[in-house]
Amino acid sequence: MMFLKMPRFKKYQLRLISVCFSAFLFMAYWEKIENNIVSHIMSFSYRHLLNRFTFINASLRVNPEDALKYRYLINNERKCADKDVLLLLFVKSSSENFERRQAIRSTWGNETYIEKTLGVTVRVLFALGLHPKPEYRSQLKKELFFEDHRYHDLIQQDFKDTFHNLTLKLLLQLGWKENYCHHSQFLMSADDDVFVHIPNLIRYLQGVGHRNAKDFWIGRVHRGSPPVRDKESKYYVSRDMYPWVSYPDYTAGSGYVLSRDVAARIYQASLTLNASFHIDDVFLGICAKVMNISPKDHLFFSGEGKAPFHSCIYNQMMTSHGHVSDIRETWKRVTEAEVGNVSSGLIRRLYCTVMKVRLLCVPFISNSYPCKAAFF
Repeated sequence: MMFLKMPRFKKYQLRLISVCFSAFLFMAYWEKIENNIVSHIMSFSYRHLLNRFTFINASLRVNPEDALKYRYLINNERKCADKDVLLLLFVKSSSENFERRQAIRSTWGNETYIEKTLGVTVRVLFALGLHPKPEYRSQLKKELFFEDHRYHDLIQQDFKDTFHNLTLKLLLQLGWKENYCHHSQFLMSADDDVFVHIPNLIRYLQGVGHRNAKDFWIGRVHRGSPPVRDKESKYYVSRDMYPWVSYPDYTAGSGYVLSRDVAARIYQASLTLNASFHIDDVFLGICAKVMNISPKDHLFFSGEGKAPFHSCIYNQMMTSHGHVSDIRETWKRVTEAEVGNVSSGLIRRLYCTVMKVRLLCVPFISNSYPCKAAFF
């Protein structure tokens, strides 16, 4: 009788060991599972099933009198004066990134080129804070003084220029536009490692401007994104700071465009919210939600990825992210494609569709534009 029961005992013993091992693995990796799977499911459900964001309450509100205020160290108040400005383009930079600013000034951010070639006025400014290490500030102060004396395009305030102060840099841009360039039709914010296809962007905004655009906000839209609860991530947000399971819709901070009315309304909302929330693009989304403004996704605004090098991509490119040393090379390719691309017939469109499918629709290869961009 004992002999007959032994195999059954071993069978249950193996099952018990398997269950215990599985439970151990589940507990060991629960934090990663919660951060990467459960949080996204909860956020998606909240965003798409309930579709309510009524959580902007007293925990995020501040009195406008208590709003953080910082002093200008470098300002160019007359940059927009006496001009019909189509676009005020702010580039988020760091004080030591002189080479990046030079590359932008000599390519897509060249105001003279834009005015002569595209026939519109665009004002390009670089938004800066203070270097986080005090020992570097004295030398950088001199260098920035000479740089601004030559180019007149720096705006600097006296907050520490760190990742956790990016929201302060957002407020710098919104506040400067409101106070010194309110008449500009559009405001764009971009990182200094972003390439902007300025001819495509200007043509697009001219079309929108002719229709007297209001409630206009475009970029790469994130919908139903959950807060990151992993303490090792730079995007970590505590439950004390933001207790809800989902963010409002927002555009990636690498590059987005607001119409004049949207920029003004978001700025007003920002004065009533806690600017210590450090993820600037999410903070923009929270401010917009207070004002009942929603972003529109543009397929050719890049989120994190760099656009493939191909003339069929350049035809529709707005922004491409991740350019540090190749901005001049990309500008050369884009302007050559502008001059050389005279064919726009059916054969050309079919060819470009095939090429874009090959470049954008291969899983895990492209993270710049979505696959559906290949068919537009």
